[in-house]
Amino acid sequence: QVQLVESGGGLVQAGGSLRLSCAASGRTFSIYAMGWFRQAPGKEREFVAAIRRSSTGTYYADSVKGRFTLSRDNAKNTIYLQMNRLKPDDTAVYYCGALVDPNRGWLLVTSYNYWGQGTQVTVSS
Repeated sequence: QVQLVESGGGLVQAGGSLRLSCAASGRTFSIYAMGWFRQAPGKEREFVAAIRRSSTGTYYADSVKGRFTLSRDNAKNTIYLQMNRLKPDDTAVYYCGALVDPNRGWLLVTSYNYWGQGTQVTVSS
């Protein structure tokens, strides 16, 4: 089992910044990829950004590219999401996910095996 705990959400004005953290514990050696996803009221959970454990490359949704940066600290089993130039459309509950099966698509919401509890991000206009 893998446990994920997110932190760092909050209320910010449009144009502001927030930094989210996700700390993994348990069978962290089994993690193939980790990512950030978000779910706005009345909408499905969507992909935001992800990174594979063995790679330095990251992948971003077009809607956040150039504004959000995913980074990681493998020694701490933690990933971060630096969110800059936030927009009201970024308002959502942000979830951290962990994928353990390398044969599943690491950019797909449905591939992820473990989820954190979520952290609310609210961007006011």
